[in-house]
Amino acid sequence: MSEEFNLDLIDKTFTSYKKGQMFDGVVVLKRDDGVIFNIGGKNDAFIPANDFDDFSAVKIGDRFPVIITKQKNEEGLIEASMRMARDLKIANQNAQTLRLGSKFTFVVTDVNNSGVHSKMGDYKIFVPAGEVSLKFVKDLKSFVGKQLEVVVTEINHEKKEIVASAKLLQEQIKVATENNFWNSIFINKVVKGKVKKIMPYGAFVEVDGVDCFVHISNLSYDKVENVGDVIKEGEEYTFRVVNLDRENKKVELSLKALLEDPKITRIKELQVGGVYKGVVVKLLRFGAIVKLENGATGLLHIQNCTENKTKNIYELVKVDDEVEVEVLDKDEEEGKVSFKLTKFMD
Repeated sequence: MSEEFNLDLIDKTFTSYKKGQMFDGVVVLKRDDGVIFNIGGKNDAFIPANDFDDFSAVKIGDRFPVIITKQKNEEGLIEASMRMARDLKIANQNAQTLRLGSKFTFVVTDVNNSGVHSKMGDYKIFVPAGEVSLKFVKDLKSFVGKQLEVVVTEINHEKKEIVASAKLLQEQIKVATENNFWNSIFINKVVKGKVKKIMPYGAFVEVDGVDCFVHISNLSYDKVENVGDVIKEGEEYTFRVVNLDRENKKVELSLKALLEDPKITRIKELQVGGVYKGVVVKLLRFGAIVKLENGATGLLHIQNCTENKTKNIYELVKVDDEVEVEVLDKDEEEGKVSFKLTKFMD
């Protein structure tokens, strides 16, 4: 029995092509804009020149896998990509090396109520909603298009499925960061920190991932009414560690500890033997406190007020008396100055 020639039947013997399919093939023609690539069947494919890393090195007879990107272009040719096939192969190889506990990074492509999704080659990646972050996430859609670093918690190479957690990895990093911090922190250490939250009485500052605190009294030698007048949220500053409580995990910082006390600055301006004008601001049992014109204060001991053997400072000076004193001694480190009365001012 003879068979009739049937073109439709012959068409069915050729391979059908769908977008995303991978085929091996060979370059049969090279043009300025790309190559004609035979992948079997009755239609050749076209690969554009910009799909190759070095198009000048491509030659007729080269064999490699490609992925179909378009069923037909303007010339009626199937369009394909060598680069996509190569990247897919690399992605699959990377996925196949993953094991429980492996760390990797991917870009989120889709989200739903259950979590975030993506792919690594032919492998499906899933991170449950509760494992996306250490912090509460109100809207998972904000993760689409963003990179997420995770650790593998489940993997099935046969089904090509990966379940991972960003939260677990972040917890591991947090613990390691805190351990490094507490192993290296000490009183008087100078650190850099970012202001996270301003409070009426101070501010929380993040130093190397650990929350510390700076009290309003440690911001400046001047009286501070408003913390925000000195430091701003989101800004980074340099601080000195002034107190540590390792047991309760507390660190107290100071901004003013890095500055020179204005009291010391004023004392440095004085010369031993120098004579200065001042005013009595306080009386003590054994002398008086004198404040000089530059703001420095010091002690005028009763024995340096007169040659007479008096024990009552009230007999010699009173508060608001204007005097002239000589600097007998000064201790810049301790912030102390001693005076000798030279004369009363008219």
